[in-house]
Amino acid sequence: MPKVALIGAGSVVFANNLVGDLLTYPQLKDELEFSLMDIDPDRLEVAHGYIRRRVDAAGAGARVEATLNLEESLRGADYVVNMIQVGGLESTLIDFDIPEKYGLQQTIADTHGIGGVFRALRTIPAVLEICRRMEELCPESLLINYSNPMAMVVWAVYRAGGVKVVGLCHSIPLTALMLANYLDLPFPELRYRAAGTNHLCWFLELRHRGRDLYPDLHRAAQDPMTYSWDRVRFEIMKRFGYFVSESSEHMAEYVPYFIPHRELVEKLHIPLREYVHRCYQQDEEFERNRKVARGEAELPEHYRTLEYAAPIIWAMESGEPALIYGNVENRGLISNLPYGCCVEVPCLVDGNGVQPLYAGELPPQLAAINRAHISVQELAVQAVLEKRRDYVYYACQLDPLAASMLTLDRINELVGELLEAHRPHLDYLLAGGSGAK
Repeated sequence: MPKVALIGAGSVVFANNLVGDLLTYPQLKDELEFSLMDIDPDRLEVAHGYIRRRVDAAGAGARVEATLNLEESLRGADYVVNMIQVGGLESTLIDFDIPEKYGLQQTIADTHGIGGVFRALRTIPAVLEICRRMEELCPESLLINYSNPMAMVVWAVYRAGGVKVVGLCHSIPLTALMLANYLDLPFPELRYRAAGTNHLCWFLELRHRGRDLYPDLHRAAQDPMTYSWDRVRFEIMKRFGYFVSESSEHMAEYVPYFIPHRELVEKLHIPLREYVHRCYQQDEEFERNRKVARGEAELPEHYRTLEYAAPIIWAMESGEPALIYGNVENRGLISNLPYGCCVEVPCLVDGNGVQPLYAGELPPQLAAINRAHISVQELAVQAVLEKRRDYVYYACQLDPLAASMLTLDRINELVGELLEAHRPHLDYLLAGGSGAK
């Protein structure tokens, strides 16, 4: 029985989607073993009850176990799905509230920018500990990472070595679905090719029956209703020529052109502190899921999602090939991005595992946007691996949004306050190493 360990399974909706997707494969639904692991007993209990109901509703013979013990979950696993969030809502609020004291506003703050750097500092050590245990307990397994900041977490894992890893994000297939809607086309008929870095992947080709769709997309952006759904991304496409893979609320904080200008925040309806609002909504959703887990509410019907984890597991188990987009080490896959950074490219998956495909060069203006963030990511990863506190300062000083809004002195003051506020998770960094100069 292939064993799938879900680490951080208290993310009930996400865990349910993964399990539900796997149960749609008739050849797998009676053969799988799911090991749900979380450090929060309450969240784990809800996840266990919910997923047990999902398996029963599918008429599946899959086994489901729940444990608070990481080693128990990992022992003998074939696939390890990481979905942890270190620090939870408390740390998220710190990542928003302290920067706002200095005049730096963010929308999501979990992948790039100051918020992304500090989430990396909290998350990477925990993920590397999972990897260390994997080397002992399931050395041939594949780590499937969903935790943000995606590029920095995956980069740290392959820099540290020892386990096979791929990072997965739903932004490319979900954006492709949105583009099909904008273009009034059936989604299965859309053909596309994308490459870049996580949340900054670019749709290099958009085609329908051999025809280039970019002229149609530019025309669609002139429609006020269509434009209103994706204001920031359409502005980026207008100025740089290509559509980006992550949402407008994310993209607004990845570049310095929007948030520093109050009139554009209002004109483009940029939702500041959006992720904080989502966190409170997720808390409400968790209470609804508790009722489902206890059998006090109806189990929602499951439809296969656009997540890539289930197709990867099916392709590796069956040998039938699948094409996914994965976050992997750049060994010349994108030739004009730094060798060794983390890139998001098409990958072939079959019985041989995840095999990244060559993507070539990005248009130079797009590569320039990516490189600005890759430099920040590299410094943040090195800060963790080398326990270099000064690299945290360098990374934040180079963030495009922070640099557009704050002086160097103010960035350094901000970083110092964030380091102290996150001390419970950053003792490894604060106990030694060098500070900012």
